[in-house]
Amino acid sequence: MPDNSPGKSVSSGSNTNYAYFGSSEGPMRLLPRRQPIIVPPDTSVRNAMLQMNQLGNDSVVVVDEASKLPLGIVTQSDLIHAIAFRGEDLEQPVVALMTAAPFTLPADAPAHRATVLMIQRKVSHVLLEEADGTLCNVVSRGDLFGLRGGGAETLAETVTAAADVDSMAKAAKSIRTRGAELFRSGMGAEALSQWMSALNDLVVMRIIELIEDEFDLPAVPWCWLIFGSEGRLEQTFSTDQDNGLIFLPGDEADTKRLRESFLLFGKAVNTGLDACGFDLCKGNIMAGNPAWCLSLDEWKRKYTSWMETPEPEAVLNSTIFFDFRPLYGNYGLVDGLRKWLLPLPAQYPLFLRTMAEEALTCTPSLGWTGGFVYDGGRKHPHTIDLKLHGARPFVDAARIWSLTHGTWETNTGDRLRAIAKAMDLPPEETAAEIEAFFLVQRFRFQQQLSTDDREKANRLNPANLNELNRLMLKEAFKQAKKLQLRLKLEYGF
Repeated sequence: MPDNSPGKSVSSGSNTNYAYFGSSEGPMRLLPRRQPIIVPPDTSVRNAMLQMNQLGNDSVVVVDEASKLPLGIVTQSDLIHAIAFRGEDLEQPVVALMTAAPFTLPADAPAHRATVLMIQRKVSHVLLEEADGTLCNVVSRGDLFGLRGGGAETLAETVTAAADVDSMAKAAKSIRTRGAELFRSGMGAEALSQWMSALNDLVVMRIIELIEDEFDLPAVPWCWLIFGSEGRLEQTFSTDQDNGLIFLPGDEADTKRLRESFLLFGKAVNTGLDACGFDLCKGNIMAGNPAWCLSLDEWKRKYTSWMETPEPEAVLNSTIFFDFRPLYGNYGLVDGLRKWLLPLPAQYPLFLRTMAEEALTCTPSLGWTGGFVYDGGRKHPHTIDLKLHGARPFVDAARIWSLTHGTWETNTGDRLRAIAKAMDLPPEETAAEIEAFFLVQRFRFQQQLSTDDREKANRLNPANLNELNRLMLKEAFKQAKKLQLRLKLEYGF
């Protein structure tokens, strides 16, 4: 496995059991957290417990006094088991009870990485490190969404225990089945998307692990990339693949040879994912396609070409590539690409304007009289494409402003939150936009559970809704129209 895959160190709703805490993609150093309790190795267990009680923390981090580097962590649960069940001495050094070499992540890593790591490795706390290895803070399950309910750990165990693609296919089906149960029991669309994305990430990672063992891959840094709804953590019950691969050749002359090796691997993974319910991408945006199996420099040239020559069709086809996340491999390689890319779009106003112009061609399904506008034609009469004319206006607007302001987020809700801070927008306005977006997503979940016909997965007939839900959907579309009006005013359309 390449460096920085999940392990000890990784590089850079209505039911309260399913609450979602904070941003999924913003840097974790920004999460609202108490300052961590830091103690030297010779601190007594009693003293550590007193500090935890006084400051209301559920853990202490043992730090080497000379190097200032963390040695381990002691949690409230560790202390309960040690004292209540084993009768450990309260005066002994806390180092005797600590978990050495705890799991760590960079402080600027997104919260979703910690979510996946906690589910996969069955840990309750992750240390956040600065670039020099010193402690920034500690995040726990309680700081993140989705780990206090939903059976995530049981499903994760099934995924990680799968020894072949057939077993993985059964595990993936179980995730979708459990997701449907959670939706019917009242889990909100935002929390459910995050829950499903975390577990689907594990499925994809496990498929890659299994198939990686069958290949003698080049010994160079590489990483599996995901785009589109998967990259935005907005997967629904009906989803296909949008992925790619990035690698770092020793020199440019090796690029072609390396690509040939990675393409065979990518095609095998794509086939395995298809067997697990992640349909092959109709547009062939997959790692098994040479167009999306590129070196770091080639990816940079690809992004630069989109921005420097913003032809409408090319810009339209490029949008999902700005929703990328690293999933498996050398995360640092992708973090470097993101840091390089973040400030660039603002330097290409024509590119952003073209992207806005394309976004405005996809209008919400609400007419000027306040009635629904149907787009299904004779094949699907009296229906609305909730993905195209419901969710996409929110996704597109959030992406454009995120690129304009250089924010890290890929998730639409997180982007709107980050944009609100950057643009100093009224909090209630942003809250309404986010609520409207996830209301549309809820109707998409509902529609997908009502049909096995993939063509109808996002096609809703409003007549099938009760009066209250029709009104709510119209209000959601009004919020989408407001976002598009803001885009029009900003770009002078």
